[in-house]
Amino acid sequence: MVTELIEDGCFVTLTHEHIDINAVMDRVRSPKAGAIVLFAGTTRDNFRGKPVKELQYTSYEPRALQSMLTICKAVLKKYSLTSIAMIHRLGVVPISEESILIAVSSPHRQAAWMAGEEALEECKEKVEVWKKEEFGGEEGGVWRANRDGAAGVNVDEERQPESVSHGLIVRPRVPGEYGHGPMVHRAS
Repeated sequence: MVTELIEDGCFVTLTHEHIDINAVMDRVRSPKAGAIVLFAGTTRDNFRGKPVKELQYTSYEPRALQSMLTICKAVLKKYSLTSIAMIHRLGVVPISEESILIAVSSPHRQAAWMAGEEALEECKEKVEVWKKEEFGGEEGGVWRANRDGAAGVNVDEERQPESVSHGLIVRPRVPGEYGHGPMVHRAS
């Protein structure tokens, strides 16, 4: 399943499928652009010394797409870009596969570099996407905001977080957790 929004040189997508890097670059390719910068975030095999089996992503898709589009439009305008694409994968993402791609085209490389980094940081801070790091073995997994170094909650396999029909994860309150968008908390 692929969900996307396209508007004014901005292309945002949430997908459960493998991300095609060439197709993403083609989305931003233009004869007006002298540079295309591509960021590919991949699943690494460890987190803080623990072996990671895979990552699992979930989101509140309608809101996440709007947040991604808002970020892309702001970055496009700020850096006078030709085009920008932001694609985030949902579901299981195996080791070494891409979970996010951001492609930016611009008349000049400096603007493209800065815009790509800003788009990534804004996405990690604001877009309503959460990830579960699956460690395997008896440790299981940890749900965390999709942000570098964010605190997580160990997953009790007998008491899995519930999801509601639109895919939003309902989790217990985690004091001090920083965000990749708002969380919905279960009443105690």
